[in-house]
Order: sequence, then structure tokens, then C-alpha cells
Amino acid sequence: MDRYPENFEDFLATAAEMLEADGLLDAAELLKSSEYKVDATGYDNWNGGTTTWTVYLQIDPREFARLGNKSDTLAGQIHSRLGPMLEQETSDWYSVSIVPRVEAKPEWRKPAGTIPREARTNIFDGLRLENVAWHGTLGDVEFLGRLYDLESLPSTDSRFRDAAGDIWQHRVNNDDWPDDWVYDDPRFRLMSAPSEDFLRFLCEILHPVVRPDRNESLKILKHFNDQLRPHGWHLVEEEKIAGRSRFVGQPIQNHHHRSVSRARSVADALDAGWMQKEIERVENAIDSDPALALGTAKELLESCCKTLLTKRGVAYGKSDDLPKLTKALTKELKLVPEGIPDEAKGAENIRLILRNLSALTQYMAELRGLYGTGHGRDGKHKGLEPRHARLAVASAVAFIDFVTETYHQRIEANGDVKTVVRGQS
Repeated sequence: MDRYPENFEDFLATAAEMLEADGLLDAAELLKSSEYKVDATGYDNWNGGTTTWTVYLQIDPREFARLGNKSDTLAGQIHSRLGPMLEQETSDWYSVSIVPRVEAKPEWRKPAGTIPREARTNIFDGLRLENVAWHGTLGDVEFLGRLYDLESLPSTDSRFRDAAGDIWQHRVNNDDWPDDWVYDDPRFRLMSAPSEDFLRFLCEILHPVVRPDRNESLKILKHFNDQLRPHGWHLVEEEKIAGRSRFVGQPIQNHHHRSVSRARSVADALDAGWMQKEIERVENAIDSDPALALGTAKELLESCCKTLLTKRGVAYGKSDDLPKLTKALTKELKLVPEGIPDEAKGAENIRLILRNLSALTQYMAELRGLYGTGHGRDGKHKGLEPRHARLAVASAVAFIDFVTETYHQRIEANGDVKTVVRGQS
């Protein structure tokens, strides 16, 4: 025959059902998640002619690599269920092969951590949409002169010997270039330059001399980091100039990014916009300002407690401190379970873990008082290191993650939704 059965998908579905019935769940799951392709891979003239077909089950390359030699075993299990069905339809021969799925990856030659073209485009499009002047309060030549040697770059206008004269002519004298001309100018290669050079350009946009309006800078910073973060980068404060932040580009440290990402997911689940602002501050400060990260982690805990208490209709005082808020939330959500029988294995261990988790906020408040922001220090004071900030942030996220999940579990289990009551003084 010159083709395989038209209803081949039905054969695969039946094979998956048989694998599940036999308890071969790995093979069944692989068959369900794969894409298949059937090719004629041989022909034998014996007995009127027999075609050999190979069923290629295409899976994610990383998954294929993890399978290793196990792929042959899984292919054999699938073939042993598929073969008897196909024998009823044809005398052709079939084999099964598990292979990595080939996909277009135009960025594969670039080193890890490269900021892709689409992210750069999104960043510049955002500036266009908000009518943000990339050069801020400076002129184009003055701004670019802070980053590049314009006298060594060529002119696109034969009347001028270098980029400085060229840019002045068309942006000041004639003003016949569009405001966003620099984004696509090949001399500056902003769409293809190394990530470090691209980040340096973004940081200059936020420089206090270029953009003295602090609120405007923070708004632009959020836009930049929203686009950079998925690709492993963010802009963080390195120092202050006259009370205003100067930023640098840094790769995101995975050991705290996971915690911050989880905190952001919790804030989304609670629809708590102000928590998102505190999360942004924590993320930017962990490495550059551990004291600020610690103080903000404590504020993050307070925001979480107040949000959940409000959603549960529990009134709290405006002056209530973190330990008092935690005690109220622990009581409301019954974080320390009373329904665990004493004879259950590990019952006391569970209670201790949960009590310590509740006490964590007390420790955080005390630690913030000793090392966090918000208190004056003498000249001999020594602050915390980034590793301490990462521990504090991870601990805070563990608490808000647990109490938020408990809150949702109470709703799902009992439909236990209470009337919202604002915090009271």
C-alpha cells in the first residue's frame, strides 16, 4: 500500500487506552503529548511488495534528553499495543521511534541571557506610546555624547565629518528626523547590540540628570523591567545622586527570583495592587540595598495580612503592628490545626512548624527594627548582606504563600466568604 490508514489518530488513541489499562502510564502520557508523523522508510518486493512505515513520535527536546535509554523501552511498549491493531488493516510493517521535535529557534546562536529583538521592540514601542523623550531634558547630541564617542562615528550627511555634526544638523538645525530616530540607527545598533550596551542605554534614559522627575523615572523603570525580567535581566538602583536613583542593569539571581515570582503570583491572586509595588522594591533592593529589602519584606507581610483580614471581614486598627495582625489572621484562618489527632504520626511536628511559621512575622518585625530601613543608625552600625536579605524575603514569601493558599482552601471547601469590612482605627 502507498499510504497509512486515514484514521491513524484512532489507532493511537486506542493504544494509549491499552497502555493505561496495563499500568504503563509513562508510555501512555508520552503518546498523548507527542505529535506524530508517519513516513515510508523501506520497501520489500517479496510477496507482492511490503512497505515499511516508521511512526515518529515527536516530543520536546528537553524531555527527549531526559528520557535517555528509556525512550527505546517506551517505544517498544507503544509498538506492542499499536502493532496488533494495524495488522488487521494492512500487511505492511510498522515500527515506532521517539524523536525530539524540531522547531524554529532563530535566537539559538545567541548566548544565554541575550535580550531578544522582540523585547527591545516592546520597550521602544512603550516609550513611543507614552510619548517619552528618550533624551529627557538633554538634547540628542548631549545625551548620546554621554554614552558614545560621536566624533569617531560616521556621518550619514556628506556635509559633516562625524555623527555629532550629522545629528545636530537633522535634529536641531533642520529638525527633519523623527523623535525616535535613534532606535533604528545602525551606528548605535540598539536592536542588536550586546545586552550590556542596550541596558546601559536604558539606564541613561533614567539617569537623574536626564530625567530629574522621580515619579516619571519609576514609571519608565517598571515598563523596562516588565519587558526585561522574562529574559533574565532587570535594572536596579546602584547609587543615589542628590537623592535620586541611578540604575544599572543586572542579571536576575535565580535564587531570589523564584521567591519574588511566587510573591507576585500571590499578589495577583489577591488582586492587591499595592503588594505589587512592594514586590518591585524588594526585587530591586535584595542585592543593592539589603536593609531596604528587609524593611520592604516586613511591609509585604503587613500588606498580605491586612488584605486577607479585609477579605474575611475582620476589622483591624490602623496602628496594629505586624505581630498583632498576624495573630488575628492566624485565629481567623485557624492556621494551627486543631483537628489533627494526637495519635497521628508527626502531629506535634506539624503543629510546631505552623506555630513557628506564624511566629516568623514577629522575628521579621524585630529584625527590621535592628537592621532594616526606617531607623537612625550610629556611625559604627554594620548592615546585613544580600544573603541575609534573600533569607528574609524567602521566609516572608513562604508565609504569604501559605496563608493565601489556606484562605482559598477555606473558600473552596466551605464557600466561606465573609462581608468585606475596612480596617478601622
